[in-house]
Amino acid sequence: RQPLSTQRDKSPTKASTQKVTFSFSFFNCDYFEHFHSGSSLSFGCVRSFEIGDEREMAKSSADDGELRRACEAAIEDPKQKIVMALRVAKSHGILGKSSKLGRQMAKPRVLALSIVGDDELFPAAKSKGQRTTAFLRVLKYSTGGVLEPAKLYKLKHLSRVEVVTNDPSGCTFTLGFDNLRSQSVAPPQWTMRNIDDRNRLLLCILNICKDVLGRLPKVVGIDVVEMALWAKENTPPVSAQNKVRDGGPVASAVTETELKVNVEKELVSQAEEEDMEALLGTYVMGIGEAEEFSERLKRELQALEAANVHALLESEPLMDEVLQGLEAATSCVEDMDEWLGIFNVKLRHMREDIASIETRNNNLEMQSVNNKSLIEELDKLLERLRVPSEYAASLTGGSFDEARMLQNVEACEWLTSALRGLEVPNLNLVKEKRAELEKLKSTFVRRASEFLRNYFASLVDFMISDKSYFSQRGQLKRPDHADLRYKCRTYARLLQHLKSLDKNCLGPLRKAYCSSLNLLLRREVVDIYPIKR
Repeated sequence: RQPLSTQRDKSPTKASTQKVTFSFSFFNCDYFEHFHSGSSLSFGCVRSFEIGDEREMAKSSADDGELRRACEAAIEDPKQKIVMALRVAKSHGILGKSSKLGRQMAKPRVLALSIVGDDELFPAAKSKGQRTTAFLRVLKYSTGGVLEPAKLYKLKHLSRVEVVTNDPSGCTFTLGFDNLRSQSVAPPQWTMRNIDDRNRLLLCILNICKDVLGRLPKVVGIDVVEMALWAKENTPPVSAQNKVRDGGPVASAVTETELKVNVEKELVSQAEEEDMEALLGTYVMGIGEAEEFSERLKRELQALEAANVHALLESEPLMDEVLQGLEAATSCVEDMDEWLGIFNVKLRHMREDIASIETRNNNLEMQSVNNKSLIEELDKLLERLRVPSEYAASLTGGSFDEARMLQNVEACEWLTSALRGLEVPNLNLVKEKRAELEKLKSTFVRRASEFLRNYFASLVDFMISDKSYFSQRGQLKRPDHADLRYKCRTYARLLQHLKSLDKNCLGPLRKAYCSSLNLLLRREVVDIYPIKR
């Protein structure tokens, strides 16, 4: 890009402000940059103009039929009807920061509003049941200077229209869509040539959203009412001059579709505008300086106080009636206060009675819970203190035969566990029951010890009397004690339980067993010795 010319505007009254205007060719479009020192940059894309020709720069391209036809040719969709097409400058900014010239250069683009459906009566399409879809198309210039589609947005996803505050000219705005994949990326910024072009485009977008979609997006940085007033003042009239082309009349200045978008459905109706003007008119008080307004309020307050004093003096009979009513009300209040004092005393006594009743109820409830727990524990204790009849019979008078040894062992196990469960005799009943169990234990130990002593002696006598156990003359035979060990093993568990019940009973049993076994061994030695000799 090469700058064509540079103009410096030096003013004697504003020596610190410099205005520089650049113009350079870009695909048959002139690009200009306008900035003041100390302010942010704003860009606009306009048609070819001479430097310093402000009237050419202010001329709008909203009515450029050639641009709309170029957009329709680029779209190549006969169903799409271009409502408005404007040349803009596209730039990217950082969220919350202004754009920088070095990295974020503006690019020429064309914004085109198109609809699919009833393009002539789309404000009433929704009520008639017709389906109308509105699009915002972004077109860019190809290498040959021909428009080609770049982006496509559906207006039904438009959620936010925001005028960028970093641009003092107010010509830069952003459009936010709620269906974008990345919401963290700042949307592109669109810069118009002037405020009129910006208002035309935004007003057309808002009208389409209201008529086709039935809702308006969130507008930030611009007053919708001001836009409606601007639309009312700047609505272009319908041209009455028609040309005949191919035997039919055609409008030459403004299409009927665009006129209906801008005029037929305003953002603020006439009735609403009149109501707002009437409401604002009620607040016009002609306030000048603050001190004058304060003095005026003081005078009005004094006048009102004087009027109130005169009114009170004139209404003396009414004041007497009011005083009498106040005295009657005072006596009623005093009586009520006395009654409330009496009720308060009664309520205090009732509260004390209720508190005592609650305390007794809590004690009774706690006692009931404790009694229930005590009964459960006593039931468990009685279950442990009860001696089963079969165990009592085995312990006191049961037989010690091999067939009855299992019952005797079970009785010993129960007796051992019962004695262990009553190791702490805190109750008289427990003491008595433990004494009873001790008596059963001593009886069983005595009977079992006597039986085992007799059993050892009888077993040895039986083996001594049976000559098959010993060696005969001329036949040396090894003594066989397997039968003795087998029969003694039958009473091994009984001996273990006797040891756990009473350790003192094991001494006599050992002595009896050893003496009986010594007799058997002596007999075996006596039989073996002569043969060996």
